[in-house]
Amino acid sequence: MYVVIFITAANKKEAKLIARQLIKDKLAACVNVLDKVESLFWWQGKVDSAKEVLLIVKSKKEKLKKIIKTVKSLHSYQVPEVIALPIVGGFGPYLRWIDESVR
Repeated sequence: MYVVIFITAANKKEAKLIARQLIKDKLAACVNVLDKVESLFWWQGKVDSAKEVLLIVKSKKEKLKKIIKTVKSLHSYQVPEVIALPIVGGFGPYLRWIDESVR
C-alpha cells in the first residue's frame, strides 16, 4: 500500500536533514518541503502556535516504522508529527516509480 506521510519540522534545516535521510535510506521516493507553515495546536493544556516546515513524503506503508524511527532520531520535538494517509489510487507509472525508489 502506498502512503503519503505528513511530518512537521521546527525549521528548514531540520526538515531538509530529515528529507535527505529518508531519501538516502530509500524510505521515501519523494519528499516535498513546504516552508512557512503556521500551525495552531494544543500543547501542555493550552493553545500554542509555531512557524514550521511541512514535509510531504511519498512512500509505502511497509516503510512507516523505519520512517518513524528515522524521524525520531533526527527531530528536535519531543512529540514529532508523523501521520500516514493511504493513497487510494494514482497514475500507474508514478506508483511504479515509488516501488522502484523505496527498494
